Amino acid sequence: MPFRISSGRFLSGRFFSGRAGFAFIFITVLLDMLVFGLISPVLPKLVEEMLGGDLAYSAKMFGLMGMLWALMQFVFSPVLGVLSDRFGRRPIILLSNFGLALSYVLTAFALTIALLLVARVISGITSASFGTANAYIADVTRPEERAAKYGILGIAFGVGFIAGPALGGIFGNEDPRLPFWIAAGLSALNGLYGLFILPESLDKSKRAPLSWRKANPVGSLGLLLSHRELAGLSTSYALSNVGYFVLPSVFVLYAGHRYGWGAREVGLTLSLVGIATVVAQAGLIKPIVRWLGERRTLIYGLACGGLGFFIYGWAPAGVFFLIGIPVMALWGVAGPSEQALMTSRVSESEQGQLQGALAAIGGIGGMIGPLVFTSIFAWSISPGRSFDMPGAAFYVAAGMQFLALIIVVVSTRPRKNDVRVDVENEKI
Repeated sequence: MPFRISSGRFLSGRFFSGRAGFAFIFITVLLDMLVFGLISPVLPKLVEEMLGGDLAYSAKMFGLMGMLWALMQFVFSPVLGVLSDRFGRRPIILLSNFGLALSYVLTAFALTIALLLVARVISGITSASFGTANAYIADVTRPEERAAKYGILGIAFGVGFIAGPALGGIFGNEDPRLPFWIAAGLSALNGLYGLFILPESLDKSKRAPLSWRKANPVGSLGLLLSHRELAGLSTSYALSNVGYFVLPSVFVLYAGHRYGWGAREVGLTLSLVGIATVVAQAGLIKPIVRWLGERRTLIYGLACGGLGFFIYGWAPAGVFFLIGIPVMALWGVAGPSEQALMTSRVSESEQGQLQGALAAIGGIGGMIGPLVFTSIFAWSISPGRSFDMPGAAFYVAAGMQFLALIIVVVSTRPRKNDVRVDVENEKI
């Protein structure tokens, strides 16, 4: 029996609206990651310029901006998720595009730190709609297709991660404010495009009543604890997410300290990481899920993540670090599989709340992960120690992945009194 969704004035029918909607979401995520990469090489320099070249103070202020951005993600992701369950995904996603455009315009105009902080707050709030984008994907795809779709969405992250910083460096070399104007233009154009092409994915009959209790970060987590499997999967997600932040937090310092790498070697390595991730998510998720099922794909993905982080921490020379990259790339199959498993365990009217809660967990990771791993790295290389362990932060991240794996195995194991038994929940 065909499944239909509301598609606005322009499109109708699940197949066509689903494809058009997914294409728009893909482009939105790609552009968001591209503009995030565009501004990453120039934002620290802009802060330093505003503070008169005081590098130490600039570093502290930039760290404060990062924490503030993550705090906005934590607070507003559940709010936007609940609003999307009540009013639909389309208005939230479109407002996000225009909100990001506004934040980049303010940044380009900013002559004071105060205005720059306002711009970062707006960016953090509107970037919190990533969860709504994931809910949109859950709306327009069958449960058995979601892991592959989330994997394709991961390609957008990888491509933006590869291309964004390079373009930001080129344009920022001409004018440090130029990348922000480009980012604003891309976000605004995508929002205008969405006004005409993006169909609504959540039918009015399936929308949930507005609940501010569920919209606050703590209340939103209640859904994740609603039953055993979802609680286990969300705990695993939280551990895995915090572990991810070891890379952006200490990789540059670690590579310089242990291998003597400069900007060129670091840049090339990050490009290799992005390329390997894109290859894994573009070509491997669908066949692996078809072969193993979502549960076992998640388990093996987490195992590869733990092994990859261990190799990064152990690697006595740069060439051994590079060996860990393809292993780490296979960690990329875990996220889409975990998303698919969790979306299949809540109703259609709760998809926004689910994704909002997961995004809030991501915000927590963004606040505590960098602090944890930079502290561990500083401890591991401090003078006067009786042993040298510069890879300690990566070992901790590896342990988080293996602990997440154990939690998944235990919490998703079928029980005899379970009414519903999924194929992917077969014992390994």
